[in-house]
Amino acid sequence: MDHLAKVWDGSAGEVRNGYWLCEVIGADVADEQIIPLYSESYSQKAKDFVSENEQIIAAVRTVNRHAQGRGIWTFDRGGDRPILVEEFEELKQRYVIRIKDMRDFIDRKGRKRKIRQILRGIRYTQKYKVKIDEEGYKEELEIVLGRRDQLWMAGIEVSLVVVKGFGREPMLLITNVKKDPVEILEIYLTRWKCEESFRFIKQEYHLEDVRVRRYKSIRNTVVLVHAIFYFVSVYLGYRLRMSILLDKILAKAKRFFEIPSFKHYAVADGIAHLLFNLKWHDKEEKETENKGQSLLGFT
Repeated sequence: MDHLAKVWDGSAGEVRNGYWLCEVIGADVADEQIIPLYSESYSQKAKDFVSENEQIIAAVRTVNRHAQGRGIWTFDRGGDRPILVEEFEELKQRYVIRIKDMRDFIDRKGRKRKIRQILRGIRYTQKYKVKIDEEGYKEELEIVLGRRDQLWMAGIEVSLVVVKGFGREPMLLITNVKKDPVEILEIYLTRWKCEESFRFIKQEYHLEDVRVRRYKSIRNTVVLVHAIFYFVSVYLGYRLRMSILLDKILAKAKRFFEIPSFKHYAVADGIAHLLFNLKWHDKEEKETENKGQSLLGFT
């Protein structure tokens, strides 16, 4: 195939040949439904490719244009790039982004400050007890949250929300959303539905096993899969009232310790049985070698 490029295979833990996927999923903290908004496959070896940043910015601008500026964008680590923060500022978009602890900020006195220095001065005013029950192992954690306003990144004012208790290192979130730290955390944790959507698309529709000859064909296939996923998520999801939301922040915290129920798998399995008249029985689990033509990484 043409334009095969290097992508990171998270399952194998190595770099392999394949294509990238840029996906945007809409999710609501207080609602059950998810909405696939944008999907595009691309290769850094294609003639029209500029950069990964441009791919992400193109997705943001497209969704923003149709959503008319509504919503809050959420990114994991890797999305804490000054160029993206500048883009959100230009579009007047709200965001919650997890950042790495190597980023520097400018404080209100104009001093360049490392995150470690900033953390020493943060007051943690909110505390919560989280009970985790994973495969019979019960544990109680204490989650503490703090916030520091009036910080500048790439000349843009942001707030830093710090969450301690989920691991050895604190979770660091930058945002321009004027909400309580608990609400900021809740917005960020809603990302698990998007992450599970990406996993569902690759696994249930076997994208890595697609057999096509041209780069254009794989891009068209991704668009078709996106349309199918929209049908499953929006049309069937609305009618069947699929509940994939963890309503409380304490329940959301379990995402860090176990994979929550994602009802799309059950729906896809049911559709397959109906279309192919399969018998309802337990599937035999067999380990098979991955013979896919290409891998698909996500941005």
